[in-house]
Amino acid sequence: MEAINTWLRDVFVTPSVLETLVWLTLVSALGLSLGKLRVGKLSLGITFVFFVGILAAHFGVRVHPEMNSFAQTIGLSLFVYALGVEVGPSFFPSLKSQGILYNMLGLLVIAIGLILVVILHLVCGISVPNLLGIMSGAVTNTPMLAAVQSTMQDILGPSGAREIADLALGCALTYPLGVVGMILAIIVLNLVDPRRSKPTEDKSASNTYITELELTNSVLFGKTILEAVRLEDKHFIISRIWRGDNLIIPSSQTVLTEGDHLLVLIHPEDLEEMEAFFGKRAESRDWNRPDIDWDAIDSQLISKRLIITNSKVNGAKLGALRLRNQYGINITRIDRAGIEILATPDLYLQLGDRISVVGEAQEVERAAKFLGDSINTLDKPKLFSFFLGLAMGCIIGSIPLTIPGLSMPIKLGLAGGPIIIGILMGAFGARFRIATYMSNSATQLIKQLGIILYLAGLGLASGSHFFEMIIHGDGLLWIGLGFLITVLPTMIVGLISLFGYKKTHAETVGMLCGVMANSMALDYAMSINESRSSSVAYAIVYPVGMFVRIISAQIILSFFL
Repeated sequence: MEAINTWLRDVFVTPSVLETLVWLTLVSALGLSLGKLRVGKLSLGITFVFFVGILAAHFGVRVHPEMNSFAQTIGLSLFVYALGVEVGPSFFPSLKSQGILYNMLGLLVIAIGLILVVILHLVCGISVPNLLGIMSGAVTNTPMLAAVQSTMQDILGPSGAREIADLALGCALTYPLGVVGMILAIIVLNLVDPRRSKPTEDKSASNTYITELELTNSVLFGKTILEAVRLEDKHFIISRIWRGDNLIIPSSQTVLTEGDHLLVLIHPEDLEEMEAFFGKRAESRDWNRPDIDWDAIDSQLISKRLIITNSKVNGAKLGALRLRNQYGINITRIDRAGIEILATPDLYLQLGDRISVVGEAQEVERAAKFLGDSINTLDKPKLFSFFLGLAMGCIIGSIPLTIPGLSMPIKLGLAGGPIIIGILMGAFGARFRIATYMSNSATQLIKQLGIILYLAGLGLASGSHFFEMIIHGDGLLWIGLGFLITVLPTMIVGLISLFGYKKTHAETVGMLCGVMANSMALDYAMSINESRSSSVAYAIVYPVGMFVRIISAQIILSFFL
């Protein structure tokens, strides 16, 4: 019996590497099970892991502090780096159109929130570190909490352990109402939406627009497509030409004639200029509908989506491959991480790009063999580039950055450094022949594993004073302030977006969920809007919002600590 008691103490009671690992995994498993619970459409998901860790610590679970710190650190680094790699390919292309406005509105949300933190500090007398902890829960952004804790650790050292733990308590107290407050803001914005009773056009994750134009500009009569391209600064692609009853797959030397009907792919904002350049619109149908059967339109041609899996194509310029001349096919669209990109000659291709091509069946098959088009190839994760990028992110995050006016340098930390390198690797790795593509399942596994480890460790490290804070401390006040930090900035910017910039409700709330890092509220927004615009706006704003929150919180902390 004594042997069994000793074994049980070693596994569950005495702080050690084994005991810490056991409790991290048990807390994670129980939290994930509870995360399946829903109240209506609302669920806190994996955040339950955090609260289970808090409860375990409250009831006396004590783990090895250094082991727990390592688990939080590696978990956070894995999460933010995988996030950066995931959004990197679509990050910069998305900024070329509506993304600029989305991110400007998102930055306004962050700015209002930080101003509110300073005001509450002056009015209520609560320390700025505690308010930043409250804010991290109110905006459901735990990487921001990690960045603030890291900065506090650098400044205060071991003597600030209690203050650092209080940051996590502030996050835990305000996180649930951070989710609920965002959903309430979505409901209110839907009620006041001026377009609520009007049908809205679904703006999908696309930077391309397809239009049919009748050639009436006499300047272009008799000119080749190559000559026409040189006359216009805007990018466009002519994928089909109808000349009477004949269908032509154009090449650069195809001669344009009066009355040709051109199927042209352009950026949405260039539509009016393209009409002036070519001629009047001759829309025989809505060419942007997702359910168009292109094979049925062109009986002698096929339209197929090919996946780039040939490593030799990774990092190559589209124009350098001369696919139109080699195989007689036209590339109409390129899908990169859910964002459609116009197929311009100077576009660098990446592994995992999905290319829509049109041509004769035999030629399309030849092109498929050249590009790879083997989904099984993509199932093998590119671990060399992953670990190389993660190491670079950790190194960059540790570099002290001197900012004029601050008494001490700041660091990007293990939240800021990896996400920046992840975005850069995902966006530009192909240009240096670095294969960074990972399948969606592999990316999601790494992200989920990382954030779960971080939340479990955070709960176990900070939960011992949780209920004391609520009962005997300022817990209820903190909850109220967190709710204010959630609702006020989102409502102000949401109204500006709806009424000032005439954005749809789906776009507006997607942008707000992105800057608040609130995927739970995004699920609700998508359930009430029959549009992909919410998820598109979320994906565009999320990386910038995450990065700016991490850096701005450290700057504010350095001014007031």
